[in-house]
Amino acid sequence: MPAAARGIIGVMHETDSSRLAEQIKQWGRELGFAAVGIGDGDLAAAEAGMLAWLERGFHGEMDYMAAHGFKRSRPAELVPGTVRIISVRLDYFPPDAANPHAVLDDPSAAYVSRYALGRDYHKVLRARLQTLADRIGGAVGEHHYRVFSDSAPVLEVALATRAGLGWRGKHTLLLNRQHGSWFFLGEIYTDLPLPVDAPEASHCGTCRACLDVCPTQAIVAPYELDARRCISYLTIELKGNIPVELRPLIGNRIYGCDDCQLACPWNRFAQTTALPDFAVRNRLDNTRLVELFAWNETEFSERLAGSPIRRIGHERWLRNIAVALGNAPPSPEIGAALAARADHPSALVREHVAWALERQRNSR
Repeated sequence: MPAAARGIIGVMHETDSSRLAEQIKQWGRELGFAAVGIGDGDLAAAEAGMLAWLERGFHGEMDYMAAHGFKRSRPAELVPGTVRIISVRLDYFPPDAANPHAVLDDPSAAYVSRYALGRDYHKVLRARLQTLADRIGGAVGEHHYRVFSDSAPVLEVALATRAGLGWRGKHTLLLNRQHGSWFFLGEIYTDLPLPVDAPEASHCGTCRACLDVCPTQAIVAPYELDARRCISYLTIELKGNIPVELRPLIGNRIYGCDDCQLACPWNRFAQTTALPDFAVRNRLDNTRLVELFAWNETEFSERLAGSPIRRIGHERWLRNIAVALGNAPPSPEIGAALAARADHPSALVREHVAWALERQRNSR
């Protein structure tokens, strides 16, 4: 721990730390965060669950989930000197986006997870977290900290739960009674001994809407997600061929999946975002599949600059849309679009296009 930080801790009385905690929360609200909470980082229970999840292979090809040992579940091992975690929530659902149910019900339209319709959230969150950390530094002097926005081995949901921002839902996402689950999470690891907030009890009860609605039945039990079956994993994290048996279940979802959130009763109380960063770009809230499938690699890179979608690359973009086109009702337009990509240089794209063309022929 830096000497300056030790000095701060040595002179910080309980009243001072409580006042600072309240000030941090106020600064966070001024920066647009829906809520700010403070937790102690004790993730012993979450660590046991993480190890069991990894042991069952539910992480699929996401090797990074196991690559950092216990740094993911022990904050002080990731950032030495950490004694508290400041967790934040940032709403992202764009107010003017097309109705997600209507898009899912239109097989010729492309469904993109609502979190990815605007600017890359990593940059938005990181900038605001850094500003918050700078304000803390201005009040207390030099202190040891690091900011995270889904960018390191961090158990975000578990940390947010410890900080009182909500509870872990049966779909494994964080839930809040006033904001549902349409929000991002971010953290500041700090060596400041701030007072902690009380965790919130679970309010899922006997509800199993998220389990029942999952198209691929990836939520294998309450609080247990087999990522290998999850459409978000299949369309974003998986680099190779999407398992043939799961392709028909993907429907028109080309990037991520929101079904478990759309089914959750608590999202009746969700708030839309006030940040222009998350406004819909490129009409991705409701665009024809054939239109997106026609983008060449340059168009893909230029149109999706600053978008989280860009990281999957043009090849997987075409792979995902080919599956959705295969699931759509047969039409000459779709057949022509697929045929135009049948000789694509990528074997990955060709395989999924061939599958889609076969699906189209068999559905006539």
